[in-house]
Parts: sequence; structure tokens; C-alpha cells
Amino acid sequence: MIVRMWEARAEPYGVADLITWVCDTALPEFEHDPLHVASEVFSSTDHRVVVISKWRSSPRALPEPPVRLLARPPHSWDFTQVDR
Repeated sequence: MIVRMWEARAEPYGVADLITWVCDTALPEFEHDPLHVASEVFSSTDHRVVVISKWRSSPRALPEPPVRLLARPPHSWDFTQVDR
């Protein structure tokens, strides 16, 4: 299992629109991929939007969001579970 964390900082006026874009445009592009397990969307009080997606392998990147909604470009990181 690979977990991808995608994070973008929205312009203060663009948080709701960025969340809508993530939920209505970005996530539907890969939710039916057989390697995709699940995705969750989070927001914070400092205008960040985070997507946590779980993949069997080979995570797909989210498409580029509309630049007008962003305070800075998005970043993503991949994680694997640690056995403890």
C-alpha cells in the first residue's frame, strides 16, 4: 500500500473553490482506477487543502489545479506503512 499526500495552499478567497475542484474534477479522474483504494480530503484554518489517497501501487498524480486558486504550487509525498 502506498499513501500519497497532496497538499496545496489556497488563496484565502479560493479555499472553497479549490475544495470543489478537488472533489468534482481531480478525484473523479482516478477513483475508478483499479489500483486506487480510497481518498480523503481535508482543509485547515491556514488555507491548506490536503488529499490523502491510498493505492495498491503506482499512485497517480492529481492534475494541476487552477493557478488563480493557489497561493503556491501543490506538493506531494508518497509514504509506505512502517512495521512496528
